[in-house]
Amino acid sequence: MTITELPMATKIDYRDLYERWENANWSATGLDFTQDKTDWDEQFTDFERKAAIWNYSMFFHGEDSVAENLSPYIDAAPREEQKYFLTTQQVDEARHAVFFARFMREVVGLGSEDVASGLAATRPDLSWGFRKVFARLDQMADELRRDRSRPKLAAAITLYHLVVEATLAQPGQHFIEGYIKDRGVLPGFAEGMTNVSLDEQRHIGFGVRCLYDLNREDPDCAPAVADLLREVIPYAVGVFVPPGWDERYVTTFGKTIEEVFE
Repeated sequence: MTITELPMATKIDYRDLYERWENANWSATGLDFTQDKTDWDEQFTDFERKAAIWNYSMFFHGEDSVAENLSPYIDAAPREEQKYFLTTQQVDEARHAVFFARFMREVVGLGSEDVASGLAATRPDLSWGFRKVFARLDQMADELRRDRSRPKLAAAITLYHLVVEATLAQPGQHFIEGYIKDRGVLPGFAEGMTNVSLDEQRHIGFGVRCLYDLNREDPDCAPAVADLLREVIPYAVGVFVPPGWDERYVTTFGKTIEEVFE
């Protein structure tokens, strides 16, 4: 069998993913939000600010959650290369949370010097679907601490890398990047979001390769993944439902909800 006949997942290499992480490091504390503050105050309407806070709050809380929940994944990973990459991912997620905390505090004006205050100030904006998905992520981390089997890890990787990152986060990131680029606003935030998106692409690539390897090593992984998807998809479709089903929270930035997830 030639390399072109192998599954696409085998073309993703753990060493390459790690090297990409080393070459793509960036500073969440080095971003300049000076112009962002001016744009936020002068270029956004009151409703646009409200809609943006709703959207950005889910990213802020999501990054905080995944940073806290990744440790048992590292412990459960059967290969050293997987453990090393997951360790870099935990660093990424913490950096993303710092990025969103800074933006909320310095530009939006929510939260004080500690991250917890920013999380508390934005918690009311979290959707029902978001709360359910991330409650399941918390539960999954606890399960993985007790059960480090390949099927449990496969279900956990599916929830984290394929549902949270690939299905929910990536479309939302592209949506935000698109309208701030089109408007020419929030340059510091735009730079940070671009970096976050590049990080997430590495994470998703890792998840695809890891699932491929786990499934080859244990046939019980496939049904574990299927069970997880059946459980969590009903919650996932509710993550991006705006407050009061008011679609203006999305359309005010030039897209319909359907277009965001195309």
